[in-house]
Amino acid sequence: MRILMALTAPVLLAQSFSGTWHGTVTSGGQEIPFRFQLDGSGTDVKGTFFNGDERFTSTSGQISGGTLNLKWEYFAAALEAKIDKDSIDGTYSRARSQPMHFHAVKSWQKPAGTNPPSIGGLWVLEDVQSSKGESAWHFIVKQKGGDVEAAILRVDGDTGTLSGWYDGQKFVLSHFSGQRPAIVEVTPNRDGTLTLIQNGKEKTTAYRPEVAHARNLPEPSDPARHTGVKNAAEPFHFRFPDLNGKIVADNDPRFTGKVVLINISGSWCPNCHDEAPFLVELYRKFRAKGLEIVTLSFEEGDQLKNPARLRSFIARYGIDYTVLLAGDTSEAREKLSQAQNWDAWPTTFFVGRDGKVRGAHAGFPSKASGELYTKAKEDFTAQVERLLAESALSLNK
Repeated sequence: MRILMALTAPVLLAQSFSGTWHGTVTSGGQEIPFRFQLDGSGTDVKGTFFNGDERFTSTSGQISGGTLNLKWEYFAAALEAKIDKDSIDGTYSRARSQPMHFHAVKSWQKPAGTNPPSIGGLWVLEDVQSSKGESAWHFIVKQKGGDVEAAILRVDGDTGTLSGWYDGQKFVLSHFSGQRPAIVEVTPNRDGTLTLIQNGKEKTTAYRPEVAHARNLPEPSDPARHTGVKNAAEPFHFRFPDLNGKIVADNDPRFTGKVVLINISGSWCPNCHDEAPFLVELYRKFRAKGLEIVTLSFEEGDQLKNPARLRSFIARYGIDYTVLLAGDTSEAREKLSQAQNWDAWPTTFFVGRDGKVRGAHAGFPSKASGELYTKAKEDFTAQVERLLAESALSLNK
């Protein structure tokens, strides 16, 4: 009997804990709900956060003595919590962020309001509070009945997928995928506008684009015009070590005669996680035609000594282009002295085969931005194709 119990214990453990949980983290005094999933048992447990249909699964985890420990190396994050069959209660810690109280339950009843108003589609947010000189943002909404998925798109990228429901008076939307916790209340108004309250304090008004245009209200910043260089006639210079300590500079033979994307990034940056899969796809598509990508990654001091998170970031997305460890985040502006109005993580500079900057794109959206995400990818691709075609023609002259 004891042998049978020993053999079935892991199965019972998995049955008790595996599955979908309703979680909350407390950030800025706000409780932010999200979906969380556990799989496995004992010394092989995985926890998963979600950004829409994108999964962020822990890189290691275990349950021992009623304690759950999970790590996400590509976030430099960890969850330590007490767990039983009905609840998880503990602390989620991530580099660069304050530790957050983490709570999750198995049983939960979603609030549901009747006759939800239609808010789906594209909106423009006015009266925004931006440190980057923006006057407006995009608000993108996908609705099915009372259920909504949405995103707020700024010049540096979006909030990730805000998901939620109509409670009878307002839509309550939230996001937590292991990073960028947010909660947004959306109240439809009789005049056709929406009132948004972000994280319990930031109040903005959303207009349909045609209404905002008719009223001559400010438009969201164009990410292709936000950032540039001080002197477009000067080649874009860089000289930093790779993760093995080898110095790589802009005059390295691997870049000579190539179209180069110089990507300013950091493994701590949520929007850089959004962009990385697309850059990988772009590189594999155009590398043989003369495209190179180099990421200048700015990290915190402890990560500079041991860039474990950056290595995990590279492994997660299968990055096979050049990644250089450019320095501490606090040094970025000084080291990127050729850039003008650079303030968005990520930012990508488009460099022709002559080594000169031909354009720049600030930020990058996630899939949550819908058609604007598709447009950003199309604009990137078109710019690369133009530079490759132009370069090929010039070389044939």
